[in-house]
Parts: sequence; C-alpha cells; structure tokens
Amino acid sequence: MSVLLFFIDGLGIGSRGPFNPLDGLEDAQPLAIFRDEQPAVILDGIVVPTDPRLGVEGRPQSASGQTTILTGVNAPAILGYHKQGFPNAAMLEIIRDNSIFLQLSRAGIEPITFANTYTQRFFDERPRWVSATTAAIEAAGLPFRTVADLKAGRAVYQDFTNKLLIERGEDVHPRTPAEAAAALARIVSENRFTLYEYFITDKVGHAQDMPAAKLILQALSGLIRGVLSMIDMNRTSVILTSDHGNIEDLSSRNHTLNDVPTIVWGAQRNRIAGRIKNLADITPAIVETLTEKAAAHR
Repeated sequence: MSVLLFFIDGLGIGSRGPFNPLDGLEDAQPLAIFRDEQPAVILDGIVVPTDPRLGVEGRPQSASGQTTILTGVNAPAILGYHKQGFPNAAMLEIIRDNSIFLQLSRAGIEPITFANTYTQRFFDERPRWVSATTAAIEAAGLPFRTVADLKAGRAVYQDFTNKLLIERGEDVHPRTPAEAAAALARIVSENRFTLYEYFITDKVGHAQDMPAAKLILQALSGLIRGVLSMIDMNRTSVILTSDHGNIEDLSSRNHTLNDVPTIVWGAQRNRIAGRIKNLADITPAIVETLTEKAAAHR
C-alpha cells in the first residue's frame, strides 16, 4: 500500500464564467470542477470540497495552509490569522514537531520521499525563508532530490516541463507531461509515501494571466492523467489537494474564499474521502491509511 499526495498551490473550486480558465478548457480532466455542479472525475475519483479557511477570518494563505496540510495541525487557528508566503517561527515549530514525513518515519513507514528537484543554488545560497515542504523534509532528516536525480529520471521539477530550469542555465532536457508523469510514477512505485508539489498555478493566478493559466492547467491535467494511468491503482491511493483558491477566478489578484478540491483515487478512496473535511484532515487520513495497512500485514 502506498500514497501519492499531489499538492497544487492556489486551486479552488470556482464558478463557470469568463474569469475561470477551466471553463471550456479542453483536456482539463480532472481539474475542471465547478461550484454547484456534480463532478464526474476520471477513474472513479471522489471529489471532496475541502475547507481552507479553517474557522479563521480572512483569505486563506500559502504558508499557513501548507503547514496545515503537511502536519494535520490547524496552523491558522493557533496563529489567529492566515500567514502568506513562508512559514514563520511558530509554524516552523509546528512542522518540526508534526511533519507528515516525521510522523510516518516514527511509525516505521518507509521509504518516504519528496519527488521535487532542488537545484545546487538552493544549497549554495540557502534562502532565509524556506517553504513548508522544505521544512517538513528537514524535520524528518530526509535527503533532497537534485538535478542529477532529475537527469537520471529520479526526480521531477516543480515546473515539470523543465522550462524554468533550462532558462536558468541547467543542463537538462525539456520534458513533456507524459515524460514527467513516467518519472513521477516510477518514484511512486518505489516509495510508501510520495509528495509532489506544483505552485505555478498560484503564480499565474496572482498575475491574472488567462492565456498562461489555460496552458499550464491543460499541461498539468495531462501530467495528472499520465500518472494515474501508470501507477497500480489497486495498491496506491492518490490524493490531490490545494491550500487555497486563486487561479479559478482571475477577476482578482487575491486568493479566493472558495473551497479547494481534494480528489481521491485508487485504493481506500472511499474511506480516505470520508475522512476529509478541511485541510487539517489530510495528514491524519494519510497516516492512518498507511499505518493501519502496515499493522494488518505484521
């Protein structure tokens, strides 16, 4: 039994209309989910409208939402507000104590990994502020995947086409969504838990760039379909979720107040979907699924 958590930054459930790039977009399954419509998702995926507001006033933000997803701790409720950007000291402490990677490691669930590529520049110029994901990996003492891993087919960059890496001078080849899907599916097959993170959606949403939004959503949908077609759905649970809305409503540069879609495919999908109501439920659902299955085989 294994789990893939596919995290997409800034994807909410919006209404149809001229400001939603998913409306009328071809090949947008499984991301074309709209408010007040019954979704029909490929491969019997179950859609759970998921609350990113977590009982706290204001617009959901990346740092607090991602901290919540990756720990199961309601970070905005503890802070009293939604925190944008990168985790602050209080959230880093939550992650150090409750990282999903740390919880799984302590439970004996191995191997576990973050599929994304880190460049040498990250290690050479260590930024002052790091993402919730980076902090979650470091809390469990796990290794990072590098450009060398990507070139060997053992990692996927956050821009899975490699376009941004090439623009930054990295000696890598472009990847199609199908090629990136094959690499990610291989990683999933080798691990009990895999996290993949994609955040260009949030960047494009803030830019209110409709042509770019359509292009990346179409490519991203292709990546997801490719991964789903290449993994063993009888032995793997796939959970796709987001931290807040944004790209589904380009009428504003701000994050939205919309629910986010959590989509669950594969093994234990009904049980996992039934466990999730808000972002704080993601990590507990994954930990329970993997630890209960491990206990059943002892």
